[in-house]
Amino acid sequence: MLHLAFTVTYMSTMNQARHPGHSKQSDRPAPRARLISGRLALALVSSFGALTSFYLLLSVTPMYAVSAGAGSAEAGVVTGSLMLATVLAEFASARLMRRYGYRTVFAAGALLLGGPALALLGPHSVVMIVTVSIARGLGFGLNTVVIGALVATALPAERRGEGIGLAGVVACVPAIVALPSGVWLAGNMGYAVVIAITAVSALAPLAAVPWLAGPAGRREADPDAAQPAGLLASLRSGGHLRPSLVFAATTVSAGVVAAFLPLAAGMSGGTAALGLFVQAVASTAGRWWAGRYGDRHGHAGLLVPGLVTAAAGMVVLIWVAAPAVLITGMCLFGIGFGISQNATFALMIDRAPASGYGTASALWNLAYDAGYGAGPAVFGVFVVYTGYPVAFALTGMLMVAALVPAVRDRAAQPAAPGRDGQVCGDVETGVAAPSYC
Repeated sequence: MLHLAFTVTYMSTMNQARHPGHSKQSDRPAPRARLISGRLALALVSSFGALTSFYLLLSVTPMYAVSAGAGSAEAGVVTGSLMLATVLAEFASARLMRRYGYRTVFAAGALLLGGPALALLGPHSVVMIVTVSIARGLGFGLNTVVIGALVATALPAERRGEGIGLAGVVACVPAIVALPSGVWLAGNMGYAVVIAITAVSALAPLAAVPWLAGPAGRREADPDAAQPAGLLASLRSGGHLRPSLVFAATTVSAGVVAAFLPLAAGMSGGTAALGLFVQAVASTAGRWWAGRYGDRHGHAGLLVPGLVTAAAGMVVLIWVAAPAVLITGMCLFGIGFGISQNATFALMIDRAPASGYGTASALWNLAYDAGYGAGPAVFGVFVVYTGYPVAFALTGMLMVAALVPAVRDRAAQPAAPGRDGQVCGDVETGVAAPSYC
């Protein structure tokens, strides 16, 4: 036994002498992949330009229509036609990206978003403004979907959630800054200045098209690559349908808050504006945190906490007339909404092959815009009978109902975790695990 012990000790000593520092190096964690790359930077700059162009004119075009003799109903048609065209473009975007590639679809979207705006510089009528809004809506729908796919393509798999959170931060800036800036510029410097900035913001990212990442289209596609599922096929997949339902429930509430919080009984305009600002900032923080957490522990586990937090914020609005309670509720809702935004998109991208990122992005954006548009429409019907406190509480209950697909999604995950607890793959969809799992 003494001889055996001596032999083992001697061999271990000789191995350390031959490979000094080997054991220390093996204990070191592998370096994390670089998050920011040139391709990601181009995608984020393109996103910033498209969203700035969209938000600058969002509130200005109805004002512009009124200046052309439109009534309030016709002014509403301007925004309605914009959002309807956006949703229609999102339906078609996945098929277009598969056929023509990311770069071509992005270029078409930028041209439609920025080019028609220049027509507003000349003589204008309500019909012409609506026509421009339809064209811009088509461009915006294409751009938002393809930029989401471009961001996913440019991110390392093990830091995808964090990168999506960063993209969310970039997307929030135009919503916070450009929306009020458009109204201010129109009132103080004239409509022509807003229109010119709008066109330049949309068209400038065209210079980045040759360097954007992503497949080039059917003719240049790799014949051996996995073919992505279509939009309807993805909806039939539980791994994509469940996150879509969860996210749609939160976007319904987000649309309700944006449209009706300033109209709630007993609220001053300043309090409503502060509440919306707090919600936007909290949502941005929630997206960033959810991305970093999800990369380490899995994104599926964030669906339930995001829903519960957002629902609690909506239920708190029962006391909407109390400013302190209102701000608290908007902060809670913003955090939960941000978590849901990041977690659902990251899950849908993780469960798609690289060639299917466009379809996943289209599905997520459809859930966003459909919920954001449908929420205020339905809320406006029953708030007449219930009043604002009860209507806000019922909207929160909708998110509670969405706990069913959220819990089922968590239960559908396999038990075996990957690195740092990251859940690998999806048992219903059969999508393979990312390489870092």
